[in-house]
Parts: sequence; C-alpha cells; structure tokens
Amino acid sequence: MNPLIQLREDIAARRRSAEEATREAIAAAERLNPTLNAFISILGDEAIAQAKRVDARLAAGETVGPLAGVPIALKDNICLSWGRTTCASRILENYESPYTATAAQRLIDAGAIIIGKTNLDEFAMGSTTERSIFGPTRNPHDHARIVGGSSGGSACAVAAEIVLGALGSDTGGSIRQPAGMTGIVGFKPSYGMVSRYGLVAYASSLDQIGPFARSVADAALLASVIGGHDPRDTTSLPDAAEPMDGLESQVESLVIGVPTQARSGANHPAVAGALERAAAAFASMGATIVDVDLPLTAAGIAAYYIIAPAEASSNLARFDGVRYGRRAQLKPGEDLMDLYCRSRAEGFGAEVQRRIMLGTHVLSSGYYDAYYATAQRVRALITRDFDRAFKGDENARGCHALLMPSSPTPAWPIGEKTADPLAEYLEDVYTVGANLAGLPGITIPGGVAQGAGTGGVDLPVGVQLLGPARQDVRLLRIARMLERSLGS
Repeated sequence: MNPLIQLREDIAARRRSAEEATREAIAAAERLNPTLNAFISILGDEAIAQAKRVDARLAAGETVGPLAGVPIALKDNICLSWGRTTCASRILENYESPYTATAAQRLIDAGAIIIGKTNLDEFAMGSTTERSIFGPTRNPHDHARIVGGSSGGSACAVAAEIVLGALGSDTGGSIRQPAGMTGIVGFKPSYGMVSRYGLVAYASSLDQIGPFARSVADAALLASVIGGHDPRDTTSLPDAAEPMDGLESQVESLVIGVPTQARSGANHPAVAGALERAAAAFASMGATIVDVDLPLTAAGIAAYYIIAPAEASSNLARFDGVRYGRRAQLKPGEDLMDLYCRSRAEGFGAEVQRRIMLGTHVLSSGYYDAYYATAQRVRALITRDFDRAFKGDENARGCHALLMPSSPTPAWPIGEKTADPLAEYLEDVYTVGANLAGLPGITIPGGVAQGAGTGGVDLPVGVQLLGPARQDVRLLRIARMLERSLGS
C-alpha cells in the first residue's frame, strides 16, 4: 500500500480534490498538534490557495506535476519564502526567509501543497526533538515518549497520518532514527544527491535533506522530485538525478552484509529480534547473508561529535544579533562585544551552546591536530571500511547493502536522557557512519517492542539499510524487497 501515490492518483483522476485533501490535513494538524506538538506553524491560508490553483489546473485539463494536490510538511530548518523559518531557536524565532529552499521549491513545482513547518531539535542538534523552544514533540504511539530526532516533527506528522509525506534533514541519523521510532520509512539520500540550498546549515559536510513516508515507493517518489543537480549548491553532484523506475524489480544475486558490531549486546531485545527477522527475510528471498566487520563503528561517534560541532561553530557564527537573529538589548556602558555575547547566550539553547563551545575548542590553536585533524583521519578510515564492505576483497565477498538497526533502543520516556547528553549521543552509533561516508541509508519498520511503552503499549522498531554512495535507486529496490517480505 502506497498511500501517497494513491492520493496523487485520486486527485489526478479527480476522484478527490486537492482542496479537500488539504483541508483534511490542516484539520488533522490543528486537532492533533496540541497533543503531539509536531508543527511549529500551520500555513493554512497559503496551503488552501495552492490547492485551489491545482484544482483549477486539473479542471482546465492542464498537465500537473507528480505530486499535484498532495499535502506535505517541511522541517522548520528548510526555508520557505512565506511564514517563518525558526530552526526551533529563540535566535530565529521571528525570522522570515526571503527565498525558498531548492528541495521545497521542487515539491511546489511538482504540485505538492506545503501545509506547515515541523518541530525539531534546535538547529537540528539532538536525537529526541526535545530541545526546541516550542517544547518536545511526542510519539504518536506513546505520548509519554520521545519521537526521535532531530526531524521528529516531520516523522510524527507522517506517523500520525496528518500528512503522507514530509521532508527532514539528516546530519547523523536525524531522518532514519525517528522513522524507526515511529514505525515509518525514512530515507537519507547520498550526500550531494539533494540540494542543500536553503537548508539552514548545521554541519555542511554531513547535512542531507530527505523524505519521510509510509512506504518505500512513496519515499522514492518524494526523493525523485527533490533530487537532482542544483548550480546554487557547490556540493550538488552534476549527475544527481536518477530515474526511480523499476522499484518493484528484484536485485539478482543479492548479498546483504550484517556488521558484527550491529549485533551488540547493548541492543534492546526487540531491536536484536528485528535485525534477525530482517536477515532471515532476505535469506528466504535467496539472498546471501555475510558477516561484515566495521571496526570503527564506535569510533564514529567520537569522530562525528568532533566534526559536526566544529562545522556548527563556524556555521552558527553568523547568528550574532547583528547580521542575523534576535538582538539583545544593550545596557548602559555595554559595547559591541557585550551585544554579541548576550545575543548569543539569550538566543541559543544549552545544547547548541554546548556544541558551539566544543566545536570552537577542537578548532583552536593547539587542539586542531589532536582533535579535529584526528577525527578527519578516522572519517577517512570509516569510509575505507564501508568501501571494503561494498567492494569486497580476497577474503570477503562484496555486499549490495548493509543491514543494521536504526537505533539500539526503542523510544525512551521524555526527559530520561536530557541530563546525560553522552547517553543520548550513543544512540546515534548505527547512523552517524553513513553521514561521515556520504552514503545513502533508509529505515523501514522492522517490528515492535511488545509492551515496552507506557501502560504496556507496543513501540515500533526500525531496521536500516545502507548502500554504496550514489547507488540510491538500488538501495531503494532492496528496501522494497525487504518491505514486501516483512509485510510492513
């Protein structure tokens, strides 16, 4: 079942109107948001106006785009030229962007209806969507638990069926991890396949925009729309556009690698069970399952939490109360330096300040070689290990994809790890490697942790597939094979 594609076809055939679908999505957002807190802003008037234009074009017999009339949500670090783009931060609380991000514009050009901007960890720095000035987003399966992060608002909006598709950004797992914790599909394309123009930067060498949906086919459709070369983004690949056809075809002689480190004893039993079920499902389709060693998996956390804060300290330097952002009120006798310091101290939350200070420290004289340069060398070694796993060598067969969890645990109670940032950082152990190496990754539903939630409710558990860089379409085909086999 591909509900987004079905809605698109119903609207194109005029069995439903774009306005009707949009009004239903807006009504659901307004009804559920007081409980879930998925949206920072709901752009109702503009969305309905867009939907009416789509219906008018359909009535006139005009050719419409592949997403005509489909309501979509955007993470609120993706710029739109209307409404606010806040990054869930006090320093940008009232910021109105003068332009629209390329990925968002491509959705609009395809006929999609943007109904709102979703909640996130401030400046996308977090794994829970708790660190937002607008408060935490709550898991639709268990309102007492996190939704995952940092793209938790977008994941929640799709999981709660407010919309059938949404965009997030993934710097260290921020699409794949919340998708697993909410029981939906989250796809991180290869670095450079989707333009970052108009994405408020956290860590520029790691950030990547990608879609949430309720099926692999729906995610692939969204990826095909937002992907492609963009001359305004110097990191955009010149041959980034890939046809997404053939999604239902099998990948012949499939080899799936399961990293030894993915079978860690730290995994929740339900996570371990989901991994083994997915491996068994592939084996039942005739795939060869091989063990793979990624010895630097744990070191990836250390490398990531040096490189990402270092880039963040540079990217966020512009938010000083003068060029961008909320400006503090000067007191008598204070100077420009006081203005900078107080504007940033008042505008940034604790986690953002922590990462800026860490990043500034590792880039400073006397520490650059010891920390930042070392982390970059580890990054190169992690990329080498992935290349070896995919290409193989004289001792091991090359893999088409790697199978691992999207997170070691299901969603945990809100507030449980906010006082221990390191415990939260360790939840990214299976996701940061793909960002460090620029690989595509996708999470699909892998099962449930039975009775693990508040009052004994079941909690979703995701499984993740990683593929070689720029082999996004093949990875989506493999994910679709697993989705069919698991019946998710």
